[in-house]
Amino acid sequence: MISPGRYVQGKGAIRELGTYAKQLGNAPLIVADDLVWGFVGHDIEASLKAAGLPVRREKFNGIPSAKEIDRLVGVIKETGSDVAIAVGGGSTIDAVKAAGFLADIRWANCPTVASTDAPCSALSVIYTETGEFEEYRFFPRNPDLVLVDSQVVANAPVGLLIAGVGDALATWLEARATSRSNSKTMAGGVPTVTGTALAKLSWEVLWENAIEAVDAVKDKQVTPAVEKVIEANTLLSGLGFESGGLAAAHAIHNGLTAVPQTHGLAHGQKVNIGSVTQLVLEGAPSSDIRDFVEFTTRVGLPNTLSEVGLRADDAASLAIIAEAATVPGETIHSMPFEVSAGDVASALASIERMSAGIRERAGLPAPRPYVAADHH
Repeated sequence: MISPGRYVQGKGAIRELGTYAKQLGNAPLIVADDLVWGFVGHDIEASLKAAGLPVRREKFNGIPSAKEIDRLVGVIKETGSDVAIAVGGGSTIDAVKAAGFLADIRWANCPTVASTDAPCSALSVIYTETGEFEEYRFFPRNPDLVLVDSQVVANAPVGLLIAGVGDALATWLEARATSRSNSKTMAGGVPTVTGTALAKLSWEVLWENAIEAVDAVKDKQVTPAVEKVIEANTLLSGLGFESGGLAAAHAIHNGLTAVPQTHGLAHGQKVNIGSVTQLVLEGAPSSDIRDFVEFTTRVGLPNTLSEVGLRADDAASLAIIAEAATVPGETIHSMPFEVSAGDVASALASIERMSAGIRERAGLPAPRPYVAADHH
């Protein structure tokens, strides 16, 4: 069981970043892109100055690629920084974790969105310069601090919170499969009951609060439901996926990045396609699949191929995705049964008609085809 050193969440928490950063080092390097810095830079500067810390900010260039990480390592060494603090989304966080590890300093995360469970984990997802999944990098420890300002999260586009729900819903489905197969988790051993229980709690909190929280964030409000969903998306899902285990849903996400049609989509949107496909692979009870499709449609997540720019009859693209999802070492092999590329391609092809039918019978909106804008 592994976890971050300290987790802080609440309205206005960003104004306390200096207080917590001072416990970690005397020369912080803040890494944030221009957009994020535009709306939180002022509060962070004030907070660091109040704690007697220097204000140094380095611009993040958008993709956590090996090249960008090496560039950040150079900046850390040049500036003599002793703690790297990521401010932004999952990409910024993944780049800073990797750079902090290589530079051998402490690292902290200040997520401005609740769109993935990246902030708490001891791993980074590395992409090529063009945005294709390249590798997971694992670190011997988790971030020293994760600090989330709930109001900053509520001010971000609601689609990011929705994507986070998609990422976090997979946590229990994957931890359940890992626990059944007794496979190893990202924490380095077989799952503890603690990790598996936290994954399940994440699922329960989301089913109870996600729809209400999404409505509140549409109006940029922080309510108890919003606080619970931020915690489920960030902390519970982070601990649950890492110490509970990943299985088919995230492997299928990684497969989806291998085709250009999906490049404009958020991580959690692709993960949700992975979750529906995992339920099909498991031969889950039809009532479970129906409930999941209806719930994720109401939340605003995609559960058909057309919503992620794919077609059930595009056998070539589905084969590429299925091959990438089942390469040796991929987390799909934590499922409690053998899964082949052919199995994945068939399950993927089946979700279009299945999910669309469930939505129609429930009187929910029909899938709207997604057209990828020019990516990167």
